[in-house]
Amino acid sequence: MTRRDLLVVAGEASGDLHAARLMRELSMRRPELAFFGLGSAQMREAGAELVADAAEISVVGIVEALSVVGRARRILARLVAEAERRRPAAALLVDFPDFNLRLARRLHRMGIPVVYYVSPQIWAWRPWRVRSIVESVDRMLVLFPFEVPFYARHGMRAVHVGHPLVDEVPVLAQAWDAVPAGRLPERFEIALLPGSRRSEIASLLPLQLAALERIAGAIPVRATVVRAPSIAPELLAPQLERFRGCEVAVAEEPRFEAIAGAHLALCASGTATLETGLLGTPLVMLYRLAGLTWRLAQLLVRVPYASLVNLVLERPAVPELVQRAADPGRVAAEALGLLASRAAIDRMRADLAELRPRLGRPGASGRAADEVLGLLDERERAA
Repeated sequence: MTRRDLLVVAGEASGDLHAARLMRELSMRRPELAFFGLGSAQMREAGAELVADAAEISVVGIVEALSVVGRARRILARLVAEAERRRPAAALLVDFPDFNLRLARRLHRMGIPVVYYVSPQIWAWRPWRVRSIVESVDRMLVLFPFEVPFYARHGMRAVHVGHPLVDEVPVLAQAWDAVPAGRLPERFEIALLPGSRRSEIASLLPLQLAALERIAGAIPVRATVVRAPSIAPELLAPQLERFRGCEVAVAEEPRFEAIAGAHLALCASGTATLETGLLGTPLVMLYRLAGLTWRLAQLLVRVPYASLVNLVLERPAVPELVQRAADPGRVAAEALGLLASRAAIDRMRADLAELRPRLGRPGASGRAADEVLGLLDERERAA
């Protein structure tokens, strides 16, 4: 059986997980496939030979990205050189648009077919990027059904494969299940999810701990910091060692059990909000950017909500504390208001219960694998 290389590039923790799951599906169907590219621990465990680790260049925000531009360019050049040397059967690019769209253009010029998995949010901001996608991407695999007509309006066929989180996030017993109806617990468990990038940890963990100190001054609390796989423990340790507000543990794996075991999560924006929502844990979403990045975002972003939970549900089901509103006093007040009202908690839990059916059927990674292999087969027949 002749080996066939596939270039896989994912730049963030969620993309690393989605790519690894898809790689496993592809390997089961075509054992001759070998993977190389950019990713982190999940892709490495799934068998990818990494040219570089994505943690080197994973940040949030336009201004924040300036600090890693040089490294990103060098990694891009290394990936292009490897693609030129190995001539992969195709490239699978997962999310990470500012990097991957540049790479897609280079690969297209080299004649390497490109499958893009997890569409850039061009329906939300910088919609002009669709031109580059139409020109350089051979197959677009999207997570949300509303993305299909968006691409159709621009003359491109997109395939809705569903959201892999439906499979990745299990259905677990929740902390509130053990609390009798209409009652509140004697002690509250709070999960802190400060994000999966260094820049998020620097911005959000101090905010979360300061808010937690205020919360602990008002009600009995125990907290768990849920560490993303892409974050080294030493990034958390200095701040946690100085914290004296209440008992704080750190959860690594199984992280979903830690989130489901909380009565409330203070959660960074992004995929973490969707994971928390799918687990049914009430949450307050926090979002902070550098000042210039935020001002640019206000001019460019065209969606009514900052959290994926609210975007999917199409209503403000969870609180969003963004930029200046994300200060310790406001976060603590929002959290205490929720935890003081079982009725408010029950309403939010009912809203979150709608997420899973809205995200589609299980099996997204399998359907995405079918599309990748379909493209490979088409190219082989054409050759």
